[in-house]
Amino acid sequence: MGQRQTWQWTGILGGALTLLLALFGPSFHRLMAVDTVTGLPEMGHAVIASLIPADAQASQDFVSTSPIQVAQTAPNYQPRQEIALADPSNYGDRYSTDAYGNPVSNAFIAVLHETVGSAQSAINLFSNYHANDADQVSYHTLIGLNGTIYYIVPPENRAYGAGNSVFDGPNGPETVRTNPNFPPSVNNFAYHISFETPSDGRGNGRSHSGYTQAQYESAAWLLSNSNIPDNRITTHQRVDRSGSRLDPRSFDFNYFFTLLHRYPSRAGLSG
Repeated sequence: MGQRQTWQWTGILGGALTLLLALFGPSFHRLMAVDTVTGLPEMGHAVIASLIPADAQASQDFVSTSPIQVAQTAPNYQPRQEIALADPSNYGDRYSTDAYGNPVSNAFIAVLHETVGSAQSAINLFSNYHANDADQVSYHTLIGLNGTIYYIVPPENRAYGAGNSVFDGPNGPETVRTNPNFPPSVNNFAYHISFETPSDGRGNGRSHSGYTQAQYESAAWLLSNSNIPDNRITTHQRVDRSGSRLDPRSFDFNYFFTLLHRYPSRAGLSG
């Protein structure tokens, strides 16, 4: 399940992507271009957005939605993309109710992270089976120093990117407890994106030289395919309530938003 595979696609015709698909492991059993529950388009360039665990489909509490949609028109930037699917122990379902049965319907947020180590070390970690809940960890996507986007967890699923966390947004504090044995977190409504840390920032220092041009371009391209507004794009440091998270260190939001706002698909989302 953790083996990387490169997926190629041939283009867009009438808003639909023609994909060269291969079935990826026994725990996934269908591919689809459109979410049949919500009618929302999936993230066509990320084939894993169409892979839903069989047991998740049978659960009435599973929220089959995606924060990502196909862009209409965009600048001529196309990142390299790979699938590096996490082991199923490192991600779970999104739920329509919290641990106590209360309904939840938070709009999506995007949470930006960094790996601290290399992209490959993070991919290796996510591909390993972790029986202990406290060891389970993942992002939805990881962006390498060369701009490669690695798709790790399907958008419909809940990546374990943040522990004790709260999003302080325009609607007030938002968080969801999905397990009574753990603090509440933003994971149920978060799309987690991580940047590979440059070599001079490996470890737990407070800063580094910053991210590459390719990483910023790929992050802007990725979020241009979403309807997540600017004021719901945040960082691990901002949502963290443990006081221990600083990532993504050295991130330049002004530059990132300059790149993101080039995309016509972001019209009306920069409010």
